[in-house]
Order: sequence, then C-alpha cells, then structure tokens
Amino acid sequence: MTTVNSHEDTLTSLAPFNWIQASDTEKRVRITAPRHGMLLADLEALMSARRGFTIATLNLDHVVRLKRDADFRAAYARHTHVTADGNPIVWLSRLAGHDIDLIPGSELIHPVTEIASRHDVPVALVGSTQDALETTAQKLIKRYPQLRIVTKIAPKMGFDPTGPEADEIIVELRRSGAGLCFLAIGAPRQEIFAARATQSLPQTGFLSIGAGLDFIAGTQIRAPKIMRRFAGEWLWRLAHSPRRLARRYGACIATLPSLTLQVLRHRMSSETAS
Repeated sequence: MTTVNSHEDTLTSLAPFNWIQASDTEKRVRITAPRHGMLLADLEALMSARRGFTIATLNLDHVVRLKRDADFRAAYARHTHVTADGNPIVWLSRLAGHDIDLIPGSELIHPVTEIASRHDVPVALVGSTQDALETTAQKLIKRYPQLRIVTKIAPKMGFDPTGPEADEIIVELRRSGAGLCFLAIGAPRQEIFAARATQSLPQTGFLSIGAGLDFIAGTQIRAPKIMRRFAGEWLWRLAHSPRRLARRYGACIATLPSLTLQVLRHRMSSETAS
C-alpha cells in the first residue's frame, strides 16, 4: 500500500505537460482544469461573484494549429481555464503522468447553464445562425425556466475576431449585461475573440463550445453516445464531412508519433527531477 501511495504522489508531483513545447512562459499551453467537478465548482464561485473567465477546450486539431499560429497561442495563453476536449489529449496526459477528465465544451453547456439560471446570470449566445440561436434559446429556457438569455448574435460569414464586427459584438455584450457568453464560432476565432473580449468585459465568462449550439438546435447531429463512449466520435464526424475534415484529421494523426515521444521524454525528465 505504501508503494502505491508513493507512486501516486510521484505522479501528482510531475510537471504539467506543455502541449506546444515552448520555453517562453507566455506561449505555454497546459491543461489547467483537469477535473470536471472542480471546474464546475470554480465556475459557480466566479459566476456567483460576477467575475469573468475564459474557457478553451484543447483537442489534437488545436495542438496542430497552435504550433503554427502565433495569434492562437497568444489567445490560449490568456485563457483562465483549459480542459481536455478529445480522448487523445486525455490518453497522452495520462501517459505524461496526469490523470485528467475528458471535458468537451459541448458537454459543459447544460451544467454551466444550470449554474447561470440558479444565480440569475444573464446569458448571451454567439455563433451559428439566427434561426439556430432562436431554437437553442427556446430549448434552454424550456429546460431552465429561470434562465435569462439577453442577446443572440450570429456573426457574418468570414467573421474576424479582431475586426469591426467583433468590436460591435463586444459593445452589444456590454449593453446586454451578459455575465456568461457561449461562443460557437469555431477555432481559432472563438478563442481569439474570447481573449480579446475579456479585456473589455472582465465580469463576463466566455465558454468556447464549437458546434455546441447547433447540437442543441438540431442543425448538427452529434455522434451517438455509444460511439463517444468508445472514442469514435471523430469517425462519425469524418463520415459526415469528409471533404472538410479529412485533411484536418490527417494532420492530427500525423502529429501523434512525435507528440507521444515528447510526452514520454517529459515523463522521464519529470520523474528524474522529482
């Protein structure tokens, strides 16, 4: 028993893995919200105190993009919470010596909305299409009758998170009094926008959720639970959007061997240092 506890202590003392292997502290990307329950408790404390936050959900596609996109790296570095959104991130984290939870952004929508409804935190929906936002709002309010959705914004095609339209959205979010904003505009735009908007709206929480609002509206169908349980959601998505996703997933698969080696080196060096 002593040996097991000693081993567990060693694992928890290992340094967090830096997903882009940058020596510059400002460019490091690490999982900072490893546990689902602890994350929700932290968000509830922040929302009840009317304090803002920014949540990014790391997956392999993000890792690939982060290595080549300086603006994306800078935005990620300014997020208060980073979760593991993707089984490869969870598996590699465990290989690095850190047992973490799988926390996709789309699966945070309902628990975070429930917290917002209990604490009377006004909610904004940003992304998708106006029709999808209307449907999503109706479904959320039906499930959480006390919820206040104060604004619904569907950015134009080609939305620039650093451009004039982004400025207008920030103005609208401030006017609406939103304390929680669900961002469904895709990576890296949603993370770059969140990192920028939080500077002007420090009382607002920003949660990047990709296609999460479309899943609720029914305009996109998420993989069945059985496929998600056995880490097959990527196959479902690829089958439904092969032209859009084939190259992206190919790049993700191609980065796995080198990323695995980096994780193993990190594990060995951390264990030696501890």
